[in-house]
Amino acid sequence: MRRVFLTVWFAALLGASVPAQQFVPAPGADPLHRPFDQILDSNVRDGMVYYRALAASRGALDRYIASLNVPGATYDTWSKPQQMAFWVNAYNAFVLQTVVSHYPLHGTVRSIPGAFDKTAWHAAGRSVTLDQIEKTILPDFKEPRLFLALGRGCIGGGRLRSEAYTAERLDKQLADIQTEFVTNGHMYKLDRVTNTLSVTPIFSWREADFVAAYDAKDPVFATRSPIERAVVAFVTPHLLPSEKEFIQKNDWKMSFLEMDWKLNDLSGR
Repeated sequence: MRRVFLTVWFAALLGASVPAQQFVPAPGADPLHRPFDQILDSNVRDGMVYYRALAASRGALDRYIASLNVPGATYDTWSKPQQMAFWVNAYNAFVLQTVVSHYPLHGTVRSIPGAFDKTAWHAAGRSVTLDQIEKTILPDFKEPRLFLALGRGCIGGGRLRSEAYTAERLDKQLADIQTEFVTNGHMYKLDRVTNTLSVTPIFSWREADFVAAYDAKDPVFATRSPIERAVVAFVTPHLLPSEKEFIQKNDWKMSFLEMDWKLNDLSGR
C-alpha cells in the first residue's frame, strides 16, 4: 500500500480522490498505464473499489480509456508482456468505467444490459467487448493466470490489484496471483469434512487454457480428469504441508465454487 489508508478513507467519504501529488509510481511503471496505476492506487484496497469516489472524479479514467486506442501498428511492435499487460489493464479499466457509468448500481455488473457481450470499446485500433478480450484475445498468449487478473467488477472475480500491470513486473504480478490464490476463499477451498477441493468457476470457463498450461499428467493422479490434474499442479506449490498431504492421498472430489457476482464496492464501508 503506497498511501496512508485513512487519507483514502476520508477521501472516499467525501466523494473525492486522493490528491494526485501524493502518488508515487510503481517501479517500472509504463508511461501509458501510469494514469491507471494512479487511479487504482487511489481507489482500490484489497480488491475492493471506492466506486463513489471514482464516479465523482472520473475524468482521469475517461482520459486513460481514450488513450488506450493506440494505433494497431504501434501495438504490433510491442513485446508479448507489453501486450498482455495492455489487455488486462484495458479490461479492468473498461469494467470500472461500466460500473461508474451506472453508479450507484442496483444489482451486479451482469445486470447492466450488454456489459460483457455487447458494449464495444476501442483499444489498440480495434473495437472489442469485454467477452472478446477474455475469450478471443487473451487465450492467444497461452498464459491462463491472466484470466485470474481480470477483476470483473465482482467479489468472486480476480482480485483487482491497487496497481496497473506492466511488462517489467508482469512475471512477478502473475506469480503473486498464483501464490495468493489459495488464501482467497472465493477462489479456493479445501474441506476436509466433505473431502472436497473447490476452486473458482474461472477454471471451468477457461478449462482448455489451464489444462494446456498445467496438466503435468502426474502418474499419481492418472485417473483424474485433465482439469483436476491442472488444478492440483496450479495450487500444490503454495499449499501447507498438511494440505499437500491431503491432496496426495487422492481420495478427494473436486467441485467448482459458485461465482459471487456481488459488486466489489467499498464505498461507505
